[in-house]
Amino acid sequence: QVQLEESGGGSVQARGSLRLSCAASGFPYSRYRMGWFRQAPGKAREGVASIDTSGGTTYADSVKGRFTISRDNAKNTLYLQMNSMKPEDTAVYSCAADYSWGLPSLRADNYDYWGQGTQVTVSS
Repeated sequence: QVQLEESGGGSVQARGSLRLSCAASGFPYSRYRMGWFRQAPGKAREGVASIDTSGGTTYADSVKGRFTISRDNAKNTLYLQMNSMKPEDTAVYSCAADYSWGLPSLRADNYDYWGQGTQVTVSS
């Protein structure tokens, strides 16, 4: 059974930091492209960051230079380090998995499996 479980969300003040984790199980994690997505109330889902099976990464322009995605294949875990956070980063953050050897992708329709999400709130 495929499972993706996010943790690490919470409330933080502007310019603060949070680190999200996504624990994966039930599939060969190292063979999957992984991504972080977010959705704020009343807004469409947005691709935040993605990492491919070789460690290549891509980021949304809105988070470039502030967020870092990484993966630990030994622990079947995906991370998102978020620094210099802004109120507009407030959203539910979800991790996703895609069985692909391709380049990292921020397109949600590429992904096969999704976690439930974790709330991140940034106050000014």
